[in-house]
Amino acid sequence: MPLLLAAASAPPPTLEVSVTGLRNAKGQLLVCLTANPKAFPDCSKDAGSVRLAVKAADAGDFVLHAPAAGTYAIAVVHDENSNNRMDLALFLPKEGFGFSRNPTITVGAPSFRSASFAVAGDMRQSIKMKYML
Repeated sequence: MPLLLAAASAPPPTLEVSVTGLRNAKGQLLVCLTANPKAFPDCSKDAGSVRLAVKAADAGDFVLHAPAAGTYAIAVVHDENSNNRMDLALFLPKEGFGFSRNPTITVGAPSFRSASFAVAGDMRQSIKMKYML
C-alpha cells in the first residue's frame, strides 16, 4: 500500500527548456505548454495549459512543470516590448517565435503534431528562436 501512495503523490514531470537565438535581451518570453492540438500555438483556448512569462535576459534555461505525463507542444514568443502579445506587420510576426522540436516553418504556425513530444518523466527541450523581420 505505501508504494501506491508514493506513486499517486509523485511530482509532475519537469521540463527543462533552453532557448537559443534570441536577438536581444529586451522584454520577455511568453511560453505556452499545451496537450490540446486545437489550442496550439495559442494557449488562451486551453484552460489546462501551462503559461508563463520569462524575462528575456533569463531565458537561456528555465523550467516548466507538465500537469501529468502525456503528449505536449511548446510555443514561445519573444515579446520584446512586453505588451503580452505577438506584434504583427502585414500578417508577419515582428517578434521572434519558436516551438518544441524546432519544426520547419513555412507559412503559419507548425502543426501540433510536428512540435509535439511525449512526456513520461523529467526531460529537456531546446528551442531555437526564429525572426521574420
